[in-house]
Amino acid sequence: MAIGLTVALTVVDVAEARRSGGGFGSRGTRTFSQPPVTRTAPTNAAPIDRSMTPRQDAGPTTTNPAAGQTRPTTANQPNRRPGFFNGFGGSLLVGLMVGGLIGMLMGNGLGGAAGFLGLIVQMLLIGGLIMLAMRFFGRGQQTAYAGPAERSSGQPSSAGAPSFKIPSIGGGQAGGQANVRPAATPAPAPVTDGPADEIGVQQSDLDQFEKMLKDVQAAYAAEDYGALRRLTTPEAMSYLAEELSDNATSGVKNDVRDVHLVQGDVAEAWSENGTDYATVAMRYESIDVMRDRATGKVISGDPDNLTEAVELWTFVRKPGAEWQVSAIQGVSHD
Repeated sequence: MAIGLTVALTVVDVAEARRSGGGFGSRGTRTFSQPPVTRTAPTNAAPIDRSMTPRQDAGPTTTNPAAGQTRPTTANQPNRRPGFFNGFGGSLLVGLMVGGLIGMLMGNGLGGAAGFLGLIVQMLLIGGLIMLAMRFFGRGQQTAYAGPAERSSGQPSSAGAPSFKIPSIGGGQAGGQANVRPAATPAPAPVTDGPADEIGVQQSDLDQFEKMLKDVQAAYAAEDYGALRRLTTPEAMSYLAEELSDNATSGVKNDVRDVHLVQGDVAEAWSENGTDYATVAMRYESIDVMRDRATGKVISGDPDNLTEAVELWTFVRKPGAEWQVSAIQGVSHD
């Protein structure tokens, strides 16, 4: 029973870890550093917690422009909470088992070897029940980052929330409140924010980013893997494909249309190892719903009104190649 309980808890932990977290993809050496805030995204983005980029032991550094000095930062380091068996519970179990072992060796105490093994099984069962209880009562307090198109309209996030939820994307901050605008409202042109742009992003690049926003959303909704492979890096594609696979397994399909950019600006742009990176804050609107794959019935989302999302998309361009999406992070805009 103890072994079965331990295996079950491990499977649950792995499944939840796969579906939790914030952004996904890679921003090169800046993957685990917080991008600067902009007029479009005046609050911090969800950290990237799904990436193939190795995390440096020393952690990222931030630069103080006034002093010209760098210092390590822990702002994006995960806040690790010791589990039951790593904290007080673990100390208690160790103490009881040591006491039982001493009693076994002395021929009394907890009743010898059989009593000691029984004690271990009982402690594992009790510990497992406590962990399940903590998990059950803790779920209600978690806020899930719904990836690139989750909206909050005063209702709690659902498991079928639409668009780029990588994976169930993510758990961190969600998009802001629904903001309905007439579809014919012209979108302000994206602008750069100056000092953070180290490579000189051109208006043609900004136009390309806006087009890619629409193209990626359309390819995702159409489940067009070929278009997604062309528009995204292999790493970003793997996370999008995983989400599409989860949708198919769950019998749902994401329907995204009428995507248009409301406002955008460059958070930072830089070059490393001959490759250009540009992280762009984008506020956009769309009709975004989740439908039953068999019947087409709307499961979540508003099929009649535009909803708004703010995200940071990172684009990467290798020499002689076109821009591709390499990372997406949600931004809270309460």
